[in-house]
Amino acid sequence: MTTGSDTIIVVEDDHNISDLVAMYLRREGFRILQADDAEQGLTYIERESPKLLIVDIGLPGALDGLELCRQVRKTSDVPVIILTARDDEIDRVLGLEMGADDYVTKPFSPRELVARVRAILRRAGAGTTKAEPVITEVGTVVVDTGRREVLCAGDVVALTTREFDLLAYLVANRGLALSRRQLLDGVWGEGWYGDERTVDVHVRQLRKKLGDELPLTTVWGVGYRLG
Repeated sequence: MTTGSDTIIVVEDDHNISDLVAMYLRREGFRILQADDAEQGLTYIERESPKLLIVDIGLPGALDGLELCRQVRKTSDVPVIILTARDDEIDRVLGLEMGADDYVTKPFSPRELVARVRAILRRAGAGTTKAEPVITEVGTVVVDTGRREVLCAGDVVALTTREFDLLAYLVANRGLALSRRQLLDGVWGEGWYGDERTVDVHVRQLRKKLGDELPLTTVWGVGYRLG
């Protein structure tokens, strides 16, 4: 059961949308804080320990939602859902590359948004209950599931929560060709609503951060294989 300490921060300048999202989430028992712009959102984030953020891309002021997400990712792995009126693939990709866990395109169903919130929080909760920490070496890349830490050639590499979970899943299934759907089910959870291109974005981020040290290959027509 959700408790009063389960805080979600909604950063959305359209009060009608913000109030609608807040109403549906409060019905689920969440504590909701609403911010009109990125600056106010950052203030709430620094003051609170939110379970999740819901952020509009097109925010007023000097910082938009993508920049807010980028700044949050410097210090926190809190799950982020991006709201956007832009249905272009580039905007979705940018959001995911900035560290967002999911995106919802306006107009949207509040019930679907609640379902996505639940799915992300279930996955985040499951990530804290791993039974046995494992340290695995893949070339010069070391993955420590107990510390949730990745080292590349001896240096710590900062990964988002989702990037780490994806890498850990690939390591656990090392040598197997995994489809994008298998990766979505294994990392995002079977109830996740997004499309399979999300996997490609996160794979691209892993390759960008770990470079040639990560033996992650594309299996054309299937998906990806580690090792």
